[in-house]
Amino acid sequence: MKYFIIAGEPSGDLHGSNLVKNLYKADPDADIACWGGELIKSAGARLLKHYNETAFMGVWEVLVNIRQVQSNFRECRRQLTEMKPDVLILIDYPGFNLRMARYAKESGIRVFYYISPKFWAWREGRVKKIKQFVDRLYIIFPFEQEFFRRHDYHAIYLGNPLADHVEGWLSRAPGLQEIRHSLDLDSRPVVALLAGSRLQEVNRILPVMAAIAPAFPHYQFVVAAMDHLPAELYRRCTEGYPVKIITGMTYELLALSTAALVTSGTATLEAALFNVPQVVCYSTSPLTYHLAKWFIRVRFISLVNLIMEREVVKELIQGDLNQERLQKELTDILPEGSRHAPVLNDYDELRSVMGGSGASVRVAKDMADNLNSKK
Repeated sequence: MKYFIIAGEPSGDLHGSNLVKNLYKADPDADIACWGGELIKSAGARLLKHYNETAFMGVWEVLVNIRQVQSNFRECRRQLTEMKPDVLILIDYPGFNLRMARYAKESGIRVFYYISPKFWAWREGRVKKIKQFVDRLYIIFPFEQEFFRRHDYHAIYLGNPLADHVEGWLSRAPGLQEIRHSLDLDSRPVVALLAGSRLQEVNRILPVMAAIAPAFPHYQFVVAAMDHLPAELYRRCTEGYPVKIITGMTYELLALSTAALVTSGTATLEAALFNVPQVVCYSTSPLTYHLAKWFIRVRFISLVNLIMEREVVKELIQGDLNQERLQKELTDILPEGSRHAPVLNDYDELRSVMGGSGASVRVAKDMADNLNSKK
């Protein structure tokens, strides 16, 4: 079978890489091309375009890059037409992927959506497009089943693949002293700074995170830098503060961390699975923020709180993300803080709610079996 996968950002690249590995096991003759990143490429897929050319965050960022966005659509349509895959597999990234779903469906290509966009958070009406253009939808949060049931659409829940990835990494990881030595860190406890995967996020959020480091001299603050973003960006955002920058070793850093400051996104769930108390930080352009306030329907922005349906980790959003608030909230989750033990207890419950491992294996097998049954 021929597979074409679109993963438009790092979290999609991560989940796509595990899916690709298991697709090759479920379908040894698989021919897999993709839009994604280094992880999905290393899993064996042919990388046709890197997500650092496609990841534009928010309304304003899309508008100022509209020519590039339109060019990306044309290029992807051309590649689909040339390859004629048996299936287009879309991973989250709805602004781009829903348009490609329509094109593929109208071109006679089956469409699977792996990791549903968060329609339950905003723009619920887009579920109509899923019903029109998507043959199989795989969700990764149990509460999504009821949401799609209300829309008369059968979504498939086979577990959350992030739990597989973290569990697999931990099973192969070296000892903590070896990791500490490999990262060239001293003996002080670590506070990890996970400032996002997009240039705009890092620019806005990392300077606020770095600015509180001098208030905690007994801790070492370490940035988990993304290798697809320029090193100069991280140096500029942390200049003048006692902050170390480490690139491409996020899980090693989380394994060592006592606490973390985390930009909203998949990283919030990763920190929880590593049992690291965290403060969630988010800021975007004023235009994007005020538009989002009109449309977003959920109480929380972090996956941890959304899954638990209550506040487990503190969220500092837009104006609340300032040095004074961030310093206070970090103090509360450190080992001597009042929220340290409650957060760890809630993480235990979170892992139970998410269910067991093996999601990537089950999804890949379901996809291959379904395609074979349609031959």
